[in-house]
Amino acid sequence: MTLDLRIFTEPQQGASYDTQLAVAQATEQLGFSAFFRSDHYLAMGGDGLPGPTDSWTTLAGIARETSTVRLGTLVSSATFRLPGILAIQVAQVDQMSGGRVELGLGTGWFAAEHAAYGIPFPDKRFGLLEEQLEILTGLWGTPVGETFDFAGEHYTLTDSPALPKPAQAQIPLIVGGGGPKRTPRIAARFATEYNQSFPEIDAIGPRIQVIEKALADAGRASDSLTQSVALVLAVGKDEAEFTRRADAIGREPAELREHGIAGTVSEAVDRLASLRDQGVERVYLQVLDQQDLDHLELVAREIAPQL
Repeated sequence: MTLDLRIFTEPQQGASYDTQLAVAQATEQLGFSAFFRSDHYLAMGGDGLPGPTDSWTTLAGIARETSTVRLGTLVSSATFRLPGILAIQVAQVDQMSGGRVELGLGTGWFAAEHAAYGIPFPDKRFGLLEEQLEILTGLWGTPVGETFDFAGEHYTLTDSPALPKPAQAQIPLIVGGGGPKRTPRIAARFATEYNQSFPEIDAIGPRIQVIEKALADAGRASDSLTQSVALVLAVGKDEAEFTRRADAIGREPAELREHGIAGTVSEAVDRLASLRDQGVERVYLQVLDQQDLDHLELVAREIAPQL
């Protein structure tokens, strides 16, 4: 099995649209399958200059300036947008890209960004997520000419024309999280991909087993859900280059080696091969220094061909 490698960025830490576009275009040119970005409005350490960029506004622009690379969020927050509006946004960007969009959706967790921009942040958010997934799939799946209605605890939709439709017959939906029961259940019900973001390496295999049991309980085949992980990337052609890249993102080399795809090329290949052996099919490489496009080129030239 060939391991699918994707590039994943954190623009809230400080990246203009032009910077993100350069990374996305390099992602496409170097043969990675997708460019993904986080969906946050506040930096987590640092000044975040020039300031936050909206994920779906950004992806709409990138959709028109790329042609093959897939585009998505890891993950959008259910607190940021009403589900009907999100359905329109995602469907429109899918049309603008010619059917290359994927949606990662989660409950949201970063209270400070909600406070900073006046976004409500209820204590209990799992119900919001579940209803949003019901509404998104319901709106997109309603035949043209028919209407969609929904009456839930959090949202009510009446006589929605359920337009526009995405270019794809089904928008891939990514669900993640570490909950023992509700998250596996919701992934088995709605998701095309289950993502583990920055897990402990030795916890990845057991978590996949939990998700596969939830799939079996729901009557789904295990191969109907893609298993993915997101891990920080810091690789060098030699120890000196790796250390320089670790310094550039303010991380300790030993810590990166423990928790990420890090070290020399051979170390990165070994870690990725080990993940594949545990059942991981797709890896999102978290690129924290978006100015360092040589980093992506090294992975594409030296690492990807070995996987």
